[in-house]
Amino acid sequence: MSVIVKESPIDEKQMIAQAEKALADISLVRDGVGRVIFGQESVVERTLVALLAGGHALLVGVPGLAKTKLVETLGIVLGLDTSRVQFTPDLMPSDILGSEVMEQDENGKRSFRFISGPIFTQLLMADEINRASPRTQSALLQSMQEYHVTVAGARHDLPAPFHVLATQNPLEQEGTYPLPEAQLDRFLMQIDILYPEIEAERRILLETTGVDEARAANVLDPARLKDIQNLIRRMPVPESVVEAILNLVRSARPGQGNADTDKHVSWGPGPRASQALMLCSRARALYDGRLAPSVDDVRALAEPVLQHRMALTFTARAEGMSVRDVVGKLVKGI
Repeated sequence: MSVIVKESPIDEKQMIAQAEKALADISLVRDGVGRVIFGQESVVERTLVALLAGGHALLVGVPGLAKTKLVETLGIVLGLDTSRVQFTPDLMPSDILGSEVMEQDENGKRSFRFISGPIFTQLLMADEINRASPRTQSALLQSMQEYHVTVAGARHDLPAPFHVLATQNPLEQEGTYPLPEAQLDRFLMQIDILYPEIEAERRILLETTGVDEARAANVLDPARLKDIQNLIRRMPVPESVVEAILNLVRSARPGQGNADTDKHVSWGPGPRASQALMLCSRARALYDGRLAPSVDDVRALAEPVLQHRMALTFTARAEGMSVRDVVGKLVKGI
């Protein structure tokens, strides 16, 4: 089996030692989150994978499924500086990015000073992001891709690491705005949150309605998270995984020779989807205690990585198909 390694060579024993240390730290993070978030193992795994891969995630679910609680818990466990922005129809871009104010000193000289907004943090929770107007949603575009913002022609770098975890209510309500395609593409994954299993809900009832409620504890710091993210980027990737990613993403695009895709998909994922699958497959492998990703990682992550980067044709929607159905068929072909 051939293996692709893009990074500079590293001593194998050193790599293994770093991976083992990372595994121990990730295990502490998982346990820390598990003390507060009951059930939802898949959601926790995918959210942590997105953060370990250095990206952003969109959490989609109806109210009351602990989306906000999950983000707050991750901020505490990972030791990240956090901010929360409640997106509303009247929210303005300056409410997120910050703005310049005019000040006057004791000599009467006037000058502008930049006051940073809540986006200058390490973990930004964009709560109900689809309730803000497209103008305000677009304020996140530059920061999520380039990790800096430009205000009045001046560049302002964001703290590192920087992650956005946005929540979205899938219920159609008055005053909500669908996220534009360019905004969706900035999210590494779309993570759908479903209702908990009965045993998990029973535990929620018993452990969250008493006097003593479990609280999250810090087990990591931002510098250590950055080290793990850099380690993930140095992980070797088998040629079979690279081919699986290329075949999957390209087969999801119309006009690439897949008859089902040509019939059911209006537009498909771009190269950013391939990059997301590569990083997330590496992160999931380390999350599971492996030193290299496999094709199974690609299959497991295909839906959350691709579903928000595709749109169905009118014919597919009329037939009652969903993006998940299309992705499911494509996954069987790799």
